[in-house]
Amino acid sequence: MDDVVAGNRVVWEQASVKHVREYGELLEAARSGELLVEREQQLLAPLLAEGPLVVHLQSGHGLDDVGLVRAGARVVVGVDYSSVAVGAARQRADELHVPCRYVVAEVPGVPLKDDSADLVYTGKGALIWMRDIDAWARDVARVVRPGGHLFVYEAHPAVPLWSWDEDDVRVRPDRSYFAESHLNDTYPANGAREWQWTLGQIVTAITSAGLQLQVLEEYAEPFWRPQNGTNAAAWSGRLPNSYALLARQPSQ
Repeated sequence: MDDVVAGNRVVWEQASVKHVREYGELLEAARSGELLVEREQQLLAPLLAEGPLVVHLQSGHGLDDVGLVRAGARVVVGVDYSSVAVGAARQRADELHVPCRYVVAEVPGVPLKDDSADLVYTGKGALIWMRDIDAWARDVARVVRPGGHLFVYEAHPAVPLWSWDEDDVRVRPDRSYFAESHLNDTYPANGAREWQWTLGQIVTAITSAGLQLQVLEEYAEPFWRPQNGTNAAAWSGRLPNSYALLARQPSQ
């Protein structure tokens, strides 16, 4: 783990204390909430109906893991480099008696066997922490079994450009779609360095790793909004704020 990634990990350990502090609230959400967004449910339904073993890279608080199990996953293995987040997710899964297991590890470099997953699931703020998108894609391709899938539901790569002004859509003058990285200046990772990957770079990395692209959709709705009531004009339906990608590992 290099110095920048190690620094990001420190920030995320601090941010993940929220998962401990709000444990009861998140537990209740896991018990009763709709944990996967509607389009995720639609795209994943045929895959989850087969009872797959799912690996969730950068699993965070783990609520999506519970959602995947409810939707049909046989087992979910979450991988995250925050020991705080993993600890809270593991405790929640145990309390809910759902088959979710957790590993503390950096991504890429997942300590799982080759061809061990029917489905790799990731997103919702995951790829911005990958400083080498090609290495990430190769790791995914290594873990997904022949005939298995990768599913990504993620913030659109253009999102770092949008300001949070509520009166009009504005592009931040300090950001570029083609920049290599930028410092995060908002919750929850304030002070961490995010890497930027264009949609073309992400798709190329995945296909170059040998996976076959099946679905690529872009959406105006962001996957996350801050809880302070902010309603940015950039989220009003005119701009891309999220996307879904489904790719398949060819059968041998």
